Amino acid sequence: EGTFMPGKGKLTLTSQLGDVMKESAQISLSLIRSRLAGMPSRFDFFSSDIHIHVPSGATPKDGPSAGVTIFTALASLVTGKAVDPTVAMTGEVTLSGAVLPVGGIKEKVLAAHRAGIKTVILPRENERDLEDVPEEVRRDLMFVAVDTIDDVLREALGIDLPARQVVAYPEKRCVPVHDL
Repeated sequence: EGTFMPGKGKLTLTSQLGDVMKESAQISLSLIRSRLAGMPSRFDFFSSDIHIHVPSGATPKDGPSAGVTIFTALASLVTGKAVDPTVAMTGEVTLSGAVLPVGGIKEKVLAAHRAGIKTVILPRENERDLEDVPEEVRRDLMFVAVDTIDDVLREALGIDLPARQVVAYPEKRCVPVHDL
């Protein structure tokens, strides 16, 4: 879950989150700020605080698997576009926007199926893990394999991210130093 309110750009994380999950939230916020900052938005990063809460607060949680989910929740906040509640996702995100594979795909897919999910977004490198999922479950679900956060947002929110901006630095000039 995520929300924002007037503030000074602070990120608050609540629940029993381990260090890796906290890092995923920080990475996601950096990605959002770097990739969505140029898009039309009602969101001002410098005058808003963001609060992310992972439900079932009494249950400890850690690991990188929620990276794409946290990223998508933040993108939803910033753009005002809602995620279809029948879509689930998993995957680790990197600061460059890559989506990396995670463990426990069979268990995650079975839990999604029990929860009434219709579409599962997962890292492309985890496609081979779907062989372990019972055929009757696979038939009920649509799977979308992704490589980058661009793919995730296109599927989850219908957003095409702006192209990455490449910053060109002017040639460095050498200035002679003289002994004084």
